[in-house]
Amino acid sequence: MAMILALDMSGQPNRWILIEEAITYQARRMVAWSLGDVVATYHGGVSRLTGERSELSTHSIIAVKGASELVRNHHAEPHLTNGALFVRDRYLCAYCGGQFRERDLSRDHVVPVHRGGRDRWMNAVTACRACNIRKGGRTPEGAHMPLLYAPYVPNRHEHLILQNRRILHGQMEYLLAKVPRHSRLFA
Repeated sequence: MAMILALDMSGQPNRWILIEEAITYQARRMVAWSLGDVVATYHGGVSRLTGERSELSTHSIIAVKGASELVRNHHAEPHLTNGALFVRDRYLCAYCGGQFRERDLSRDHVVPVHRGGRDRWMNAVTACRACNIRKGGRTPEGAHMPLLYAPYVPNRHEHLILQNRRILHGQMEYLLAKVPRHSRLFA
């Protein structure tokens, strides 16, 4: 099912929402503007006065009034999830370079957490289970397993792409316009 890209009034993306949420924003007159194709139309009742049936439609991208409060700091590091990490790293193990299915991957901390490493984008890479076990609680240098690529923090636009597998064409164009050229999405 398609998701709707919710923006704040300035055009900064906030999150993916369900079509029903977007229709609710439409009904409450909280959509300031919209872009993209109409993805859903909901039909209401028939007016006794006019005999016309009410309907609400939503586009694939909507700017929600008051949505800037939902994201306090637009420059904050996005939330790290395994799914988004694996997509960022293109399902490639950072140690052996093999490409794997999601179920065969794990999150590896470059500097292990028990050695002071943090669970953050810049300290996390995708590893196959065999390499993660082989590396153990050591650094790549200590395990003689150099990284094949460097971790990086995705910006808000790239992070939203990493979160959704069913992005509509107009939504992808909107988000890719603000993704840095060094992103692995362009590799």
